[in-house]
Amino acid sequence: MSITSSLEPISAGDFGPAQARHLLIRAGFGAKPLELRGWQAMELDQAVKSLVEYNDIPTPGLEPADLDPDVIRTPTLQERLDLQMARRESDQKVLDQAQRDRVAAQFEDRRMHAQLQRWWLDRMARTPRPTEEQLTLLWHGHFATRHRDVRDAYLMEKQNAMLREHANGSFADLALGIIHDPAMIKFLNNDQNRKLKPNENLARELMELFTLGEGHYTEDDIKQGARALTGYHVDDNDYLFNPNQHDNADKTILGFNGPINGDSFVKILLKQPACSQFIALKLYRHFVADVSDSWDLLDSTTQQVVEALARQLRENDYQIAPVLTTLLKSKHFYDPGIVGQKIKSPVQVTVGTIRQTGAPMRDERGLVEALNLMGQDLFEPPSVAGWEGGRSWINTSTLFLRQNTSTYLITGKAPGKQFNKSDIAFDPMALLEGLDDRGAESATNYLCDALLGRHVSAARREPLIRFMKERSNGVTGDSLVALLLLITAMPEYQLC
Repeated sequence: MSITSSLEPISAGDFGPAQARHLLIRAGFGAKPLELRGWQAMELDQAVKSLVEYNDIPTPGLEPADLDPDVIRTPTLQERLDLQMARRESDQKVLDQAQRDRVAAQFEDRRMHAQLQRWWLDRMARTPRPTEEQLTLLWHGHFATRHRDVRDAYLMEKQNAMLREHANGSFADLALGIIHDPAMIKFLNNDQNRKLKPNENLARELMELFTLGEGHYTEDDIKQGARALTGYHVDDNDYLFNPNQHDNADKTILGFNGPINGDSFVKILLKQPACSQFIALKLYRHFVADVSDSWDLLDSTTQQVVEALARQLRENDYQIAPVLTTLLKSKHFYDPGIVGQKIKSPVQVTVGTIRQTGAPMRDERGLVEALNLMGQDLFEPPSVAGWEGGRSWINTSTLFLRQNTSTYLITGKAPGKQFNKSDIAFDPMALLEGLDDRGAESATNYLCDALLGRHVSAARREPLIRFMKERSNGVTGDSLVALLLLITAMPEYQLC
């Protein structure tokens, strides 16, 4: 059966439990069964609006990561002079102390980096604005920046905050923000981009990976773009425009000529039809389906949908919220060929298990390490291209780790003993809140609907129902834990 390309909204009457679950697990990280009922009761328009237009929803208890901005810092003039003097005079005592200070600062920065990873994982698990974090995660992978290259956790925190601030706003603000972002400037060496010796890294990735995609620019456009970005530097923790190192001469980029600087360079890129199409496809791949990032490899239905979203982006000055609203209400989004067909990312598996089952966070250190082993190390994407996603998430090793992570969250038990936290209470009976019939078959179907989706067949559910019926004590906390372990071990649980 073919998938509809319609972006018309589904009717209010078609927004039932299955649709509410699909919406919450794609636009957020899923929700517990009773919470899903509440979202369904909102009806489609209000549910989507609450998810996408989240800015007025308070976030009590979600404090900033609060990292020390001065752990990695630019030495003062006096410190530089003292070090130069020590080198001239071979003052080994001063030189050794300077080396010890550098090592200590690097050690503390790595500690803050680990703290930042735990902070974001906790935020995703607890936020009342899940779409905000989904979008921030999308932009983190899009404007991929690695801590191991930046080597400054505070700058990574600043970038994360900037991405979150503009996550559902204008992509134009994100694109302009990233060329002024100290972490990105350091990551792509634009602090070395000077008038007499342009560095092409940021200009190349800005065109290829951030706005246009391959094939929509020339090598000369890159060279001219690098000139436009000269002088876009960093002063300690802040962006600095260095006019002495900026090339003010005329440049020609994509047919535009003049004394183009970095900001006007970005605005030229936003005018290109390829840009809106490129960003629309990014949104589509994150929220809808694991399709190719190459336009020519997309089927006609996907091309139609993406082009319609791209047109809406252009017509709305690159505002993300209206486009995402259209997508999350559309017949295409709720088509049976879309529901339950997308592979969960490691973050989706981990945070989703917490939010869908009510399992406790347990030890964030173990969960962050699990994310790393599953292939999604937060603040450490594999390259400037970000994570490939889709089928790349699943292999024989990572599938085993994904199942172990869900098991750890539910039981507190994981291979090895370092991170076992079985002493943290988890009452799965709370998942049946609001369910009148708590018999084995009813309870099993209720949890299957919430964790796997109503599209999962009766034949796939039958062994689970039989398992629960065979429990001598009926539906208890222990039997529900066992049921959750069976459900999260099913292949369908790896999909959303």
